[in-house]
Amino acid sequence: MSIIVNIKEQTLTLSGRPSRQWSVSTALRGAGQQEGSFQTPLGLHRIRARIGDGFPSRAVFVGRRFTGEVWTEQLHRQYPERDWILGRILWLCGCEPGWNRHGSVDSQRRYIYIHGTPDCTPVGRPESLGCIRMHCDDLLELYAVASVGMGVNIVAGGAAAAEQDERERIDSVG
Repeated sequence: MSIIVNIKEQTLTLSGRPSRQWSVSTALRGAGQQEGSFQTPLGLHRIRARIGDGFPSRAVFVGRRFTGEVWTEQLHRQYPERDWILGRILWLCGCEPGWNRHGSVDSQRRYIYIHGTPDCTPVGRPESLGCIRMHCDDLLELYAVASVGMGVNIVAGGAAAAEQDERERIDSVG
């Protein structure tokens, strides 16, 4: 099993069994590797950590720690500018030295996650600050089958054939 995030299509696809696809939101500023760019990094990654087991489905996280809050529309109105990280976090680690691992391009040190976002926040179009956002219920489905070490390939986009090549590339890194 592996995950492909397609920036052009704004989708996250779980390949294998079960196979599933969800809408996501990647960075408003597009794809990019550099720290501080607020862009979504490309390339092969692995899930470094799963965060959120046992917490409510809309638990609020700051710095990967549960704040004690559970997201509600009222809380959202109270903090309208907050970059909400909800429910669960899949923290990504780059696999390609010099591209998304080590130095100023290190995805893990950039705190790149797949994380939950409020249902009122649009997905299916770029709006994040670099992470990959999913609606909480969708993330719970993914989280249930995602494991530490699972391959995640973030691609700019392209034809289905190119994505098949990427799936094979993920499997070969394992």
